[in-house]
Amino acid sequence: ALTGPPTGAASKWDIREKVWDHLEASGLAEFPRPVHGRIPNFKGSFQACCSIRELDVFSRAREVKVDPDKPLEGVRLAALQARKTLLVPTPRLRTGLFNKIVPPPGANKEILRKCATSQGVKEYSVPVGLDGKAQVDLVVVGSVAVSEKGWRIGKGEGYADMEYAMMVSMGAVQEDTPVVTIVHDCQVLDIAEELLDDHDLTVDYILTPTRAIKTHCKRPKPRGIIWHKASYLCSCYEMLGKIPILKTLRSREKQAGKDVTLQDEHPALANTKRAAALNEKVMAANTQPQAAPGSAQMGQPHVECDPLNPRLEGSGTMTTVYVGNFPPSLRVSELKCALREFHVTPLRLNWQGAQHRAFLDYRDKGTAERAVSSLRGLSLGGNALRVELAKSQRNKG
Repeated sequence: ALTGPPTGAASKWDIREKVWDHLEASGLAEFPRPVHGRIPNFKGSFQACCSIRELDVFSRAREVKVDPDKPLEGVRLAALQARKTLLVPTPRLRTGLFNKIVPPPGANKEILRKCATSQGVKEYSVPVGLDGKAQVDLVVVGSVAVSEKGWRIGKGEGYADMEYAMMVSMGAVQEDTPVVTIVHDCQVLDIAEELLDDHDLTVDYILTPTRAIKTHCKRPKPRGIIWHKASYLCSCYEMLGKIPILKTLRSREKQAGKDVTLQDEHPALANTKRAAALNEKVMAANTQPQAAPGSAQMGQPHVECDPLNPRLEGSGTMTTVYVGNFPPSLRVSELKCALREFHVTPLRLNWQGAQHRAFLDYRDKGTAERAVSSLRGLSLGGNALRVELAKSQRNKG
């Protein structure tokens, strides 16, 4: 059996890697593969989903929000078969907050099955925005790992946490709205509470192919978007550039008198037009030619993090860290997540995924050396990363 690491001995990223590796190595992983970087689908997921029908919180619920992940497909089908209102977050929230699934009149079992799939969500849905007056009675989220106490670890991009916080802000959920997650038994681990942040969503029920666990979790759930949190900053900032509805919600909260400053030393992050332009760069394909490993002289660098940081302005030098040996499937969001969790977020990140590497810029050599020390030995996607100070350095400009 897969057991959790000793308290304080592992980061969230360590736990994710352990679960993903185990699911693949043990033959438990199901389509889509590989499960690394995803909410993993697993053998027995449909069986685990079906057991939600036995929960009173499901029977009483009229409106259910279920994440779009593949292992939750059975829950979406159960909600439709029970004639409940089914809300599914739009992929990465780019076109709104929810899609409300509306099966055609007289839909038979096969049509309902299709409605529960990702393709069905596209074909049989209508958007629900901030003014949709949603009243969610039950929230179902995917997880990479979860503890019997209700501590949850997602895939690292923060969307489930952000979606819940947005639902709180728009009044769609209450403090006592139950949260359920569906996982394989091997994903139920011991997780140290000190790994949790204030914005992390906890769960009340865990369903596996063999068990139904009530966590009795007493830790408060997020009470809305924590705009000012330093650990939340990069995620909020990146999402502002990608999620129009988040910008709308931030504007509304600002008009209501709430403090929506992302962070005092990052005033430029409020410029959402520049943020959107930056995130288009993040999604662009890297076409730079191969350079010698460890060299920071890359011609026209493909910058994919925070060039708006005021500390980058002016003359002088910064220290660059080379990170290499990425697996081909690694995404920039996964690296950013690992950097945040190890508290070594750079001033600027130059992502060169096509060359399986990145360059991290820090304001001084001491900070860069601490980053090298923290990241050395880190494994992402099954590859042990190569981390060292870059062999040549650049000017800030």
